[in-house]
Amino acid sequence: MSMSAGNMLGNTILPPSPWVRRFGGLVPAHGRVLDLAAGSGRHAKYFNDLGLVVTAVDRDVATLAPLAGSRLEVIEADLEDGSDWPLEDREFAGIVVTNYLHRPLFPHIAAALAPHGILIYETFGQGNERFGKPSNPDFLLEPGELLQFALRYGFAVLAYECGEVSEPKPAIVQRLVAQRLK
Repeated sequence: MSMSAGNMLGNTILPPSPWVRRFGGLVPAHGRVLDLAAGSGRHAKYFNDLGLVVTAVDRDVATLAPLAGSRLEVIEADLEDGSDWPLEDREFAGIVVTNYLHRPLFPHIAAALAPHGILIYETFGQGNERFGKPSNPDFLLEPGELLQFALRYGFAVLAYECGEVSEPKPAIVQRLVAQRLK
């Protein structure tokens, strides 16, 4: 579930997530970053502004198109329609996923993370239904699910949080920063 509208205020792109800002510097400086389900492109812009080459993927690229340039590739793809993974066998030094969950992509995300690459993931967890959307269990992580994902693929967990937040709005979230060791 892409939260594109939730990443914009009027026509202004919201700032990057504090979690992404906190750990974004771990992404190797000369690597390529994947912003998966990029929405308005707030994280693509953030990493691009840090001097990294970025690939932003979303099903609606209208708000991403103006960001496209020599160091920012925009790919229009519906990640949930059963089509092939749009990135084939490409690898990324950093992958960022926020406010999005589609479990069938987990193997693709794991395979796309280069050795020593950094995964920054932040999305909603069970219990969020009491705060509003998303409330569908298909879009809410089970307790510890991001940890299980990291362990299943042999990633080293560098940081993990799970619980209630008040900013930017009340929600239940899980956050993970993990590194692919080999």
